[in-house]
Amino acid sequence: MLLLRDRSDDLAASAIRPFAISRDSAWSHRAWAQTLGVDLALLSDWNGDATRAFDVAFEPLGMNDVPIRSAFLIRDGKTIEAAWLLAGELPDIDVVIEAARA
Repeated sequence: MLLLRDRSDDLAASAIRPFAISRDSAWSHRAWAQTLGVDLALLSDWNGDATRAFDVAFEPLGMNDVPIRSAFLIRDGKTIEAAWLLAGELPDIDVVIEAARA
């Protein structure tokens, strides 16, 4: 989130509007955003619908529908142009910016 905040000018110049989705509640998102000084859209997937729809669910230690950290480049709100599954790593933000420009 801090990377997205810190590179917000570069993202905006590439017409990228970042959103973050997690299974946390809207209340915890609000507290977290205030603590970190992040002002991008934080969306709650409380019931796991987005996790399942993006097909990024896995079941560690018997917990259902835990999302794999992922990044998606979505054009016009409907077409997935690129996707990155992140095994604990963040995507290279410059790769995401280049994919958006392409």
